[in-house]
Amino acid sequence: MAEIVWSEPALSDLDAIADYIALEDPAAASELVRRVFSHVEQLAEHPESGSRPSELKRSRYRQIVEPPCRVFYRHDGNRGFILHVLRSERLLRKERLASRARRPKT
Repeated sequence: MAEIVWSEPALSDLDAIADYIALEDPAAASELVRRVFSHVEQLAEHPESGSRPSELKRSRYRQIVEPPCRVFYRHDGNRGFILHVLRSERLLRKERLASRARRPKT
């Protein structure tokens, strides 16, 4: 079983998305956060279950999708590092993910 480690930037990303949704529907924002955390928890048992992001061919990074979010992560066998959360309709900028991967919080 892999330990799941959320980076501060990834938590901030999710918080910003939830804040925006909460402007119109606070209950939907809370439900989204619950669904994202639930989906990410499954990575502890199945760390390779995420797909490879189309923007990053042949990369060590993976993603899981919990609409309207894409959650980017990498794993080292013992731990899964949640690096970035992005709205599904946005494309990932490779340099943003790489800078977060260098300094995950433990």
